[in-house]
Amino acid sequence: MVYKRFSLGVGLRIFGIILSLYLGLWLYYSQDLWLAPAILGIVALIQIGEMIYYVNSINHKLARFLDSIRYADFSSSFTSDSKMGSSFREVNTSFNEVMDVFKQTRAEKEEQMLFLQVIIQHINTGIISFNDEGKIGVINNSAKHLLQIPQFRDISDLGKLSPKLLADVMDMKPGQRISKKVNPSLHLIIQSTSLKMGGQSWTLLSLQNINAELQSNELEAWQNLTKVLRHEIMNSITPISSLVDSLRTILDEDSYVQQEGFLIKRDGFMDMQEGLDTIANRSKGLVNFVNAYRDYTNIPAPKKVTMPVSQLFENVLNLMKEDLKTAEVKIETKIHPVDLEIHCDPDQITMILINLVKNASESLQNQADRTIWLSSIGQGDLGLMIQVEDCGPGIIPEALERIFVPFYSTKKTGSGIGLAISRQIMNLHRGSLQVTSIPNERTVFTMNFR
Repeated sequence: MVYKRFSLGVGLRIFGIILSLYLGLWLYYSQDLWLAPAILGIVALIQIGEMIYYVNSINHKLARFLDSIRYADFSSSFTSDSKMGSSFREVNTSFNEVMDVFKQTRAEKEEQMLFLQVIIQHINTGIISFNDEGKIGVINNSAKHLLQIPQFRDISDLGKLSPKLLADVMDMKPGQRISKKVNPSLHLIIQSTSLKMGGQSWTLLSLQNINAELQSNELEAWQNLTKVLRHEIMNSITPISSLVDSLRTILDEDSYVQQEGFLIKRDGFMDMQEGLDTIANRSKGLVNFVNAYRDYTNIPAPKKVTMPVSQLFENVLNLMKEDLKTAEVKIETKIHPVDLEIHCDPDQITMILINLVKNASESLQNQADRTIWLSSIGQGDLGLMIQVEDCGPGIIPEALERIFVPFYSTKKTGSGIGLAISRQIMNLHRGSLQVTSIPNERTVFTMNFR
């Protein structure tokens, strides 16, 4: 509608200019007049100037409107009663409405930015962002409280706290997560993310102090270990102490002095022999327990190599071939993608898989379906996972929370050390070992490698 009115206005003005020029020329050549044509010429020039002003006015208005948007100056307004005529009232109204929309949008964005800034400043996780030049963009109160670095303006200032921490942070790749103990009271978990903003590359760091959680977990671990040690030692020492008292009683009651020396009755001798055998067995059991504890606390650092997952599975199946055949257990493997590779210590991971497959095989002895599913799935940047699944009787919820505790076992003949060592090996690989179980349906042990 506005465009039509603008075209009509321009057309009328052009028509007026042409008419004035035509009349002037006609009067000059046909009527031999010169004053009237001169006046009409002046009128035509005025019309031309007015048309130029008419056309340029809208251009100036558009230029001012676009400059307002370009420089985010939304204080400008366009009057509805423009001197260019009523045909442009709709243009002025539209400009004002657009300016109001931009003004409202900017106000909403500013509110959102303010809200995000308040959130960033109040969360317990430390947040730091810096660009390629090391200049700090955002740093919240939690990060300042954690690092305690005065005038933290450049990422290089992190070296004031710990040069090694600065080097590790600068070597981090996007999405990487590291654990760094800075001092006895500060153990940081740092995660890195990269983003582009304003034509610059920025790195965003999140920092969490897990020292309190580690101390709590360490205390709980020591308490659990103390319970286990007390239980095992008391189980061995109590009967030994009791048997020593019984043997002393036997010596007092069933022995007598003769000229050749001390003699003891047959029954007393048999009781003493049995008691000594029991003491020897309990002492041997205590030694085995101590050796198992030594094995748990002396796992060597993994020697990692890159190898196909298919080769790892093949090694496990070859080692367990006879045991699985005797137990009449079948294993089905699945690897996706088929050429998936893993970076690990083959010997240690093979030991974990053998332990998990053996446990699954033992749980299937009374089952009709004796199938174990051994699978591995690649997860891109998240690493890969290996799963051992069976459809045995499962693990009750109460036991799920304790099966990784050293020396805890749900089997009468189990040592309770296998799963604890397996989880520790996975921790050394910067991975995890988890279990989910639905009793009488399925049990799945999952090894996550990052």
